[in-house]
Amino acid sequence: MKNIVTLLFILLQISVISAQDIDIELFADGFTDPVNLQNAGDNRLFVVEQAGLIKILNSDASTNATPFLDISGLVGSGSEQGLLGLAFHPDYQNNGFFYVNFINTSGNTEVVRYSVSTDPDIADPSSALQIISYTQPFSNHNGGHLAFGPDGYLYIASGDGGSGGDPGNRAQDLTTPLGKLLRIDIDNTSGGNYSIPNDNPFAGDPTLTEEIWAYGLRNPWRFSFDTMTSDLWIADVGQGEVE
Repeated sequence: MKNIVTLLFILLQISVISAQDIDIELFADGFTDPVNLQNAGDNRLFVVEQAGLIKILNSDASTNATPFLDISGLVGSGSEQGLLGLAFHPDYQNNGFFYVNFINTSGNTEVVRYSVSTDPDIADPSSALQIISYTQPFSNHNGGHLAFGPDGYLYIASGDGGSGGDPGNRAQDLTTPLGKLLRIDIDNTSGGNYSIPNDNPFAGDPTLTEEIWAYGLRNPWRFSFDTMTSDLWIADVGQGEVE
């Protein structure tokens, strides 16, 4: 309790100091269960809604009437499920590729590549190319974030599959993608729709999940690369005491 009071005191002091310099203003509203916000290298923001829509938010705070992508018919969005992640290819301005991470109507994870259409504000739904799919045993702890690292590889956050306390010990099981951070090379298609980077820790061992980059995670909801150091920071949702 003493530690909590001390922490609250520190946060209060920070808030008092910060309040002198920071104002919070409403920029845009009207979204339903927004779970992610991304940028494609221009002045637009792409708002990901859990039910399966990606909407374009313009710099004047207006939202396009037509969604950039609507895959709500493919997405199961109950509990912690839904359309959870969006990442634009580093060369998006030239190839038009972007990637989504969602839970399908069967309750399983899919990572799918789409392409933008001839209209830069509309994706081509017929361009879908499944990159990865794997079974989720429960409806929670899906992870869902994905992003390109400084090395150009695609990183995919995968939760431990849910329930509570990882009853299947999946986060420590190297034969499953659950409870892991995955890392794949989507520009090298010699292995199919992607390849395994040679320096992945279990690359070359077909008895294990070669896509694994890190394991022992519970529900890595979000992660980010430090732009100065390239260090990877993971927000792993804790059970009850640790975040």
